[in-house]
Amino acid sequence: MNYDIPKLQQRFIRIRENKLFETFVIIVIILSALVIGAKTYQIPEHVLALFWILDQAITLIFLAEIIIRMIAEQSLKSFFRKGWNLFDFTIVVASLIPVEDSQVALLGRLLRIFRVLRLVSIIPELRILLSAFVTAVPRMGYVSLLMFIIFYIYAAIGSMLFHTINPTLWSNISVAMLTLFRVATFEDWTDVMYETMTVFPLSWTFYLSFIFIVAFVFLNMMIGIVLETLQKEHEKFDLIEGTGEAGEVHRIELRTIEMEARLERMEEMLKTLCAGGREK
Repeated sequence: MNYDIPKLQQRFIRIRENKLFETFVIIVIILSALVIGAKTYQIPEHVLALFWILDQAITLIFLAEIIIRMIAEQSLKSFFRKGWNLFDFTIVVASLIPVEDSQVALLGRLLRIFRVLRLVSIIPELRILLSAFVTAVPRMGYVSLLMFIIFYIYAAIGSMLFHTINPTLWSNISVAMLTLFRVATFEDWTDVMYETMTVFPLSWTFYLSFIFIVAFVFLNMMIGIVLETLQKEHEKFDLIEGTGEAGEVHRIELRTIEMEARLERMEEMLKTLCAGGREK
């Protein structure tokens, strides 16, 4: 019996690493998302019955898939040590909550929505993007804090200068900050500017300086943080995976090496041709 267990585990490992199996799971996840979205429309009862059957089938497929992955691991401890495996297991277990008329029916329906997030755990590129986002959030927090300070200063100035022009937009500092958020998103901000320019002709400097600082400087800082973090996550993925199937950094390095090798060969050919021409 002990000799059969490794063979069985090897079979499950081959199933787990099979690209067709991975593609099938992705298709099932997308189908689950479509079923959830379709239920938000007014549809006939017989179609609802079909959706119920599909939902049960999708749940069973997810359950079978997570069992295959658990058996394919060396042990349950190593399986649950990986964060993405724990996430998938939680989503699958939550899908087992019945959605019939009961006290937990609403909870079961809500948890089924999160089955769409399983795409993130299956597709490596999505995992890299999410990891980069989570890693970048603390650094973006400091930029957001500095942005809040700028908002607060400009809101205080705007409330002091423009509250008599339009109390709806500038009556106090909190309302003024909402108005400045509207200006930062370029939502009819020129109407706000022209209204204050009727009383303060130079008030355009207030808006343009605010837009330059917030919309250009801070936005580029955010983008820079995200790009830097994303590059680090790609490099980390390449180091972990070795071949780096989803790592752009690994592929770029390989292409660079190949181009350098080709350039060296071309240089050697040119030197040979030049040397032959001189001999003649």
